Amino acid sequence: MPHAGTAVPQELAPRLTPLALDLPDTDWHVPRLYDFASALGATMIVARYTRYLIDLNRPPDDAALYSASAQTGLCPLHSFAGEPLYRDGTNALSAAEITQRRGQYWQPYHDALRACLDDNRRKFGFALLLDAHSIRSEVPRLFAGRLPDINVGTFDGRSCAASIIQMLRQRLDAAKGFTHVVDERFKGGYITRHYGQPAQNQHALQIELAQCCYMDETTSGFDPERAAPLRELLQGIVVALLAQSPATSQAS
Repeated sequence: MPHAGTAVPQELAPRLTPLALDLPDTDWHVPRLYDFASALGATMIVARYTRYLIDLNRPPDDAALYSASAQTGLCPLHSFAGEPLYRDGTNALSAAEITQRRGQYWQPYHDALRACLDDNRRKFGFALLLDAHSIRSEVPRLFAGRLPDINVGTFDGRSCAASIIQMLRQRLDAAKGFTHVVDERFKGGYITRHYGQPAQNQHALQIELAQCCYMDETTSGFDPERAAPLRELLQGIVVALLAQSPATSQAS
């Protein structure tokens, strides 16, 4: 859960605008949506710091992931809506500052993620990573119209076995009350693309949720009643993923 963090380092806070300090682009309440996962035996890795400090789901060299003109970047300077994040209107950060943030915050998260995946492969012969996200249902600067409720990304089928994608499609097709797509606007960010290596028995997929499915997008408040059907669906998906084995998860 690389975008669920809300902490802002003390030295950064005075530089950010009031809007930025409200953290509007946070993946709000994603850990709460999946709070059943640990009891099922899954390991949860949740970011502590805001993505405005550094985006853990972007390549360390800040290479673009999508061809669209609007990019969010490794160390964002603007919100998803295009508003400046820095009080002084900063349009660039120094290479030294980016390097410092990458070493202090980005690298430890990825070291922990890599260690977890390696441990799973040693124990079970394979590893399966679910990259869990959410986003406001409408962000005109990044995409047209309203997002589907559930957006699955598998890097166009390259980050996980075909059998896993088939299982997801079947569960989502059978789910009532939710719209879904696979590998459309969201194909998976750096984490899904980098760590999804089916040939090495390491599988990754991203699930991006429209926040209107479980919260009030105007207040960022969690809505338990609205979230209940989505939580039930997500729990079924996680249970099905945990039931995978090296035999059923080999690259297809």
